[in-house]
Amino acid sequence: MATLLYRLGAFSARHRWAVVAVWLVLLVGLGGAAGALKGTLSNTFSIPGTPALQTLDELEAKIPAAGGASGRIVFAVPEGQTVVEPATAAKIAEVVKEAGAIQGIAAVTDPVTTKSISPDGRVALATVNFTGSATDVPTAAVDALSKVTTAASGSGLEIELGGAAAPQPAGSDTTEAIGVVIALVVLLITFGSIVAAGMTMLTALIGVGVGMSGILLTSGFVEMTSTAPILALMLGLAVGIDYSLFLVSRHRSQLATSMPVRESIARATATAGSAVTFAGLTVVIALAGLSVVGIPFLSVMGLCAAATVAVAVLIALTLVPALLSLAGTKVLPRKARGKAPVAHTATAVAHGRWIRMINKRPAWVIGAVVVLMGVLAVPAMKLDLALPDDGSAPADSTQHKAYDLVADGFGPGLNGPLLLVISGEPAKLTAAAEVLAKDIDALPAGPLAAPGAASSDGTMMTLTVIPKTGPSDDRTEDLVNQIRDLTPQWEAATGTTIGLTGQTAIAVDVSEKLASALPVYLGLVVGLAVILLLLVFRSIVVPIKAALGFLLSIGVAFGATVAVYQWGWLGFLSGDNPQPIISFLPVLMIGVLFGLAMDYQVFMVSGMREAYAKGEDAKQAVMTGFTAGRRVVTAAAIIMFSVFAGFVLSPDTVIASIGFALGVGVLADAFLVRMTLVPAVMTLLGKAGWYLPRWLDKVLPHVDIEGERLMRTLESREKAEVSTTEATEAADALPDRQPEHV
Repeated sequence: MATLLYRLGAFSARHRWAVVAVWLVLLVGLGGAAGALKGTLSNTFSIPGTPALQTLDELEAKIPAAGGASGRIVFAVPEGQTVVEPATAAKIAEVVKEAGAIQGIAAVTDPVTTKSISPDGRVALATVNFTGSATDVPTAAVDALSKVTTAASGSGLEIELGGAAAPQPAGSDTTEAIGVVIALVVLLITFGSIVAAGMTMLTALIGVGVGMSGILLTSGFVEMTSTAPILALMLGLAVGIDYSLFLVSRHRSQLATSMPVRESIARATATAGSAVTFAGLTVVIALAGLSVVGIPFLSVMGLCAAATVAVAVLIALTLVPALLSLAGTKVLPRKARGKAPVAHTATAVAHGRWIRMINKRPAWVIGAVVVLMGVLAVPAMKLDLALPDDGSAPADSTQHKAYDLVADGFGPGLNGPLLLVISGEPAKLTAAAEVLAKDIDALPAGPLAAPGAASSDGTMMTLTVIPKTGPSDDRTEDLVNQIRDLTPQWEAATGTTIGLTGQTAIAVDVSEKLASALPVYLGLVVGLAVILLLLVFRSIVVPIKAALGFLLSIGVAFGATVAVYQWGWLGFLSGDNPQPIISFLPVLMIGVLFGLAMDYQVFMVSGMREAYAKGEDAKQAVMTGFTAGRRVVTAAAIIMFSVFAGFVLSPDTVIASIGFALGVGVLADAFLVRMTLVPAVMTLLGKAGWYLPRWLDKVLPHVDIEGERLMRTLESREKAEVSTTEATEAADALPDRQPEHV
């Protein structure tokens, strides 16, 4: 692989303008196509084939109004007033009339007429039914409804929107920009060159632009959640900067030894490029592996992010060499051009003290790191998973305000009603509904069953079941499971078919499906890590240690996320609105952090292996490898954390929690595991850390990510060229001799 990448780097350096032109054409072409053909992104998380969704499909076929998308308009007046007062009732009726006339809205109920009024008379609830399915809400209708309610609010009447009627919060471009600015500052400090830092950032942005354009273009043909492109942006930006950083760092160190520019580019692409290819491949495999979970929206998210990472790898192997060729020696600081590299810096001294401390007391270091990470992971034991609802929206959003008004006026259960669907012969349905309503009202959880809609042919009827607890409450999930446990008994007694649906039931099904998939996916990822690292480092201990360290990093990331977003610690990060963790975050985080952890593992341990293979003592090889990789891994981790941290400020709590979890996971893995625990374990084990049975060594293929074979070939070629040159010079130095004539 190193030889192939050497040729690719040399080709890109020679044909630099052509390579740059190809990427720019690709960026502009995909960007234009995405602008013309992109589709509408969904904010609904569902899994086809789950019981609740199957029941919903049957309901939509028989009673479209009951199964379609719906939202709510919540009206509220101050203490001492009621919504039935003539002026207020007239205002509500006017809003209902205007909303009902909006294209895309099928019907709006008048809460005064239907008596959907809280016991204290202060809150009224109007139901909005949209045309189309529950997963296809017309955006234009939602926007128009928001304008109507905003114009009517005031003069003592508060109007909020909930459910599908609420507009989704717009993202803030400044959150991503903050991470980019911090990353650029880190690059400037690391490189000491505006050219090197700017080029690294530019290539990452071009890669993100190409990847995001491709994803938005795909959204015109594939159903995609709004989280998918944001995750791809987050990862593409982070790894794009890091991969370019690795290549530029290797190239700069080679230039400092007076190596010719194009030869240095080719060698950097062969060596650092091999590590980038392997690291990128692990990220791509881990993200694409989300498809095996069998959850469509998660598969799309994983594939989109994997595609963006793949683009980042291609950018690093082609565009970065081309731009390095254009930059020449300008990638070095002005003072360093033509001079030997500075060996001792404040950072180098600090890192030198750190590795010497680890080398001196490895057992103590291992114990301290394991205990610290174990303590930080403790909150993960209380991990509570759920899909987002209006209550998890930002506290100042209209949907959260609507949620609170409904909870205060009618009880929290009305924010997540369940829908019991009864199918059978018309003669049996009425009696069945009465039996079910009576049994449900008698359940210990204290739900309330109310009659709902019926199909035109009389073969289907619904019951609305209102829990006493909110949609994300564990007791509501228990109620869903209890109703399903009783369903066979009810079906046998009434001679009907019974199903349970509604957004709360759908969310319960999705959460349970994701929870059951988590151990399988974790086993898959850890197994993959062991196999890949066994191939690369040819050691039994290294992959096992890497996998265990990865589990510690995951534990810390889970623990911190639970403490902040579920328990409410550091309330300003969660918007003072603690909620259960989004159901797909654990699976997603495992896939992403696995790939990123392997990045740091490769760049840190490959230097140790290379030094050991060259004959250094095992403990000294650890120090040599750490010294070689410390600066680039430190910069890469800080940059990646900065990018993820920028998303923590997003108004969308789902995106914010993903950014937080990944940022904490990256810091824990880079600094506690790869730069502390790994060298401590390798130092403590000594030669045993590189043990590999002979029979296994013969079976395993050789993966030369350091480019050792290529370097030997190049050195042989250089020696041959030197010998040829010396022989020619020696021949030229001999005096001319005339031929002797006999």
